[in-house]
This record gives sequence, C-alpha cells and structure tokens, in this order.
Amino acid sequence: MRLCIGTSLLATLLAAVLALAPARAALDSPAPDFTLKSASGENIKLSELRGQVVLINFWASWCGPCRQEMPLLDQMYQKYGPLGFTLLGVNVEQDTKDAERMLKDAPVTFPILFDAENQVSKLYDVTAMPSTVLVDRDGKVRYMHKGYQPGYEDEYQTQIRALVRE
Repeated sequence: MRLCIGTSLLATLLAAVLALAPARAALDSPAPDFTLKSASGENIKLSELRGQVVLINFWASWCGPCRQEMPLLDQMYQKYGPLGFTLLGVNVEQDTKDAERMLKDAPVTFPILFDAENQVSKLYDVTAMPSTVLVDRDGKVRYMHKGYQPGYEDEYQTQIRALVRE
C-alpha cells in the first residue's frame, strides 16, 4: 500500500514539474509562443501571426552560412508574403551591435528580432547556425532544419508552397 501511495505521489510531482517546464518545439506540436523586440523597436509575438505560415530563422552575424542565406530568405519573404507567409529572423547574439552592422551591409526587408538572452533559442532547441523552423497557419511546427548549404532554399520553398496551400 505504501509503495502505491509513493508511486502516486511521485507521478503527481513529476506531472507538476513537467507542467511548469517551458514548452519545447517538436514536429507536429504547437510552436512555443514568444515575444521579442524587433530591430524597428516593436514587440512581435508569434501567436499574433496565427493564420500565416511563419518561417523562423535563427542566425548570428559571425555565421558564414547565415550571411549566405539571408538574401535568399529575403527573396522568399517578398515572393510568398502576399500568399499569407511571413519570415522572422531571430538573432541569437548577446550583443546586437554586430548584427546591426551586418544588416547595414546586407539589409533585409523581413523583421529581425533579438534573442540576446537565448530564451527563444532554447525553446526551439537551436544547436546549429542557422536553424530554420516552419510553422503552419494553425501554429504547429511542421519542419525543422539545422544548418544551411546552397540548395536548402529549394526545400524551404517547396515546404512554404505546400503550407500556404493548406
């Protein structure tokens, strides 16, 4: 009898701890919500973009593949924006000065957000630069990509086209 009570108590405590833990991104699960300050000074909240397909790209100014990918992402943002698509570039550096300098040299039209505390990066389990997440219109994580090599943008576009058609 005592073992059952202990097991039950342990299960209850474990459930309580898990309920307090922040949600992590996983395929086909709700995208963890976040609010971050943008380069333009406004706060952008992911859940307010529900109804759109959202590509979240985590990047850093010191990342060569990130620099290579940025103009291609901007082309996608402009091409698919009218179809209900948006793109959020999330810079992960603690000091935003390098990112701001890079954006002056290679400006983009999509919103740039700053995750200096890496709280959002942790929610999305970012372990590679860049990391890209595609969220569907219902707010579910549908695709996750780690790193970048030339040609990945073709796969992104195929996935974006499929998601905007849903």
